Amino acid sequence: MHRLPVKFLLSAGLFLCCWCSAWAEDFSIELAATAGADGYDGRVLLILSVDGEDEPRFQVKSSYTAPQIFGINVTGFSPAAAVVIGTGVPGFPMADLSQLPKGEYYLQAVLHRYQNFHLANGKTVQLPAARGAGQNWRKAPGNIISQPQKIQFDPHRQGSIKVVLDTVLAPIEEPQDSEFIRHFKIRSERLSRFWGTDVYIRGHVLVPRGFDQHPQAQYPLAIFHGHFPADFGGFRTTPPDVDLECEYSKRFQHPCYNRVQQEEAYRLYQLWIADDFPRLLIVEIDHSNPYYDDSYAVNSANLGPYGDAITYEFIPALEQQFRGLGQAWARFMYGGSTGGWEALAAQIKYPDEYNGAFAACPDPIDFRQLEVTNIYADDNAYWWRGPFGRVAKPAHRDNQGHLSYTAEMENQMELVLGTKSRSGAQWDIWEAVFSPMAEDGYPQRIWDKRSGKIDHRVADYWRENYDLRHILERDWATLGPKLQGKLHIYVGDMDNYYLNNAVKLMEDFLNTTNFGGELTYGDGDEHCWNGDPDLPNAVSRLRYNSMYVDKILQRIKVTAPAGADLSSWRY
Repeated sequence: MHRLPVKFLLSAGLFLCCWCSAWAEDFSIELAATAGADGYDGRVLLILSVDGEDEPRFQVKSSYTAPQIFGINVTGFSPAAAVVIGTGVPGFPMADLSQLPKGEYYLQAVLHRYQNFHLANGKTVQLPAARGAGQNWRKAPGNIISQPQKIQFDPHRQGSIKVVLDTVLAPIEEPQDSEFIRHFKIRSERLSRFWGTDVYIRGHVLVPRGFDQHPQAQYPLAIFHGHFPADFGGFRTTPPDVDLECEYSKRFQHPCYNRVQQEEAYRLYQLWIADDFPRLLIVEIDHSNPYYDDSYAVNSANLGPYGDAITYEFIPALEQQFRGLGQAWARFMYGGSTGGWEALAAQIKYPDEYNGAFAACPDPIDFRQLEVTNIYADDNAYWWRGPFGRVAKPAHRDNQGHLSYTAEMENQMELVLGTKSRSGAQWDIWEAVFSPMAEDGYPQRIWDKRSGKIDHRVADYWRENYDLRHILERDWATLGPKLQGKLHIYVGDMDNYYLNNAVKLMEDFLNTTNFGGELTYGDGDEHCWNGDPDLPNAVSRLRYNSMYVDKILQRIKVTAPAGADLSSWRY
């Protein structure tokens, strides 16, 4: 079929048309006057789904079962304007509106709002500010959505389907303090200077039993790294709800997984208040930012000095307010997936500031296996190519190896969600964290987002700054003694995202050293196996805050310096 490249944009009375189609039905997206009179910058997303049980915006994913989504940038978008989604506007899974079959769909549009950031280096970038939803464009306060509507679509019918953006998503309420969960935030001088505006880091702190009644006690600190936390998760002081309506977990094939979650949250509370449980602080950090729901806890050319801000600003301030021991021998980190990478990276980059990292299913820790791509040797991130054929590189599988989606599919979805690494999704945040900054102020592409062609100059930068295995091997003479006994890595050998591949390469290197830690695999286990051989993922993933406690106590026992406080927190 011959595709006519159509792209319409009406903004403040301006009409732009390139090869306008006279026959293809399209979508005219307007902003209601009630949404505000100011001109908005951002990305307009249009979602069409065949499933009406949930709003289309909540169904977007990279799988072959995904709904259809289209995306286009807007500047100065106001109630006096409209944006038209027609042929030529990029889409996923189908690349173009002309490919969309005739039929009945549920339709919804979202304006994901951007704002200007005037960076300290003089560059100005437009990005979605972190607004309390962890960079989830589906829920971000201030975004404007349309109400879902059922439509009949025909790509060969003249006309336009009107969509009205009329609902501004409300601010998210701040979590409230309780006996055990307290909330804390600081303004980071380092990050505020980088971004040219006030930047805060927040923490949700689980304090021990008797915290208020023992004002002389000082506590070890455990940092539970991971994605954006709305509040401290997995902790409840009451038994599971007796009238709980069961929710099926497709991932774990469990008929009532929400009950399992409540049971495990109550179990943690029971452990937490037990007489023989050590008293310590646990913090979940909110370091969401304009690119993602967390910063990867390292310094970055594009995100700013989050590693320094967390280690030298946030942690000391938290320890001062909540009576932490405030010394490296009493600081520990753990987490899974992104949190696993963060725990390892922070331990490696700040070896003198922490006393152990327990990393489950970490994001790629050797970029010779960025999932399945060797960014140094491969030419393409989407395909393995032979002289006459090619095979798509996978990005997600189940524990039997069945493929859910490919690297190309996931990257194409991200490109629809946002250009210039602004999708708020996985490959784009790796790019934002690991890449140098381009001349326009946005991250340099590690590969062409459409073709998958790798830029090996950018790959070299990734290797020298963020390839954790490479950094360890390069600097082992100085790092090795400082990391003795501090590195603990766990992964399932059927990890859904192939993360076990990079762990194996890390193992190959660590086996040449006397690193004194541990590296273990879960036989047949998926993402995110975290080291318990006796429990299924569905349960062990809910026990991060208790499963490493014995190992933490052992580290303290063998590493605490003479005169260290080993008693005030053991009441």
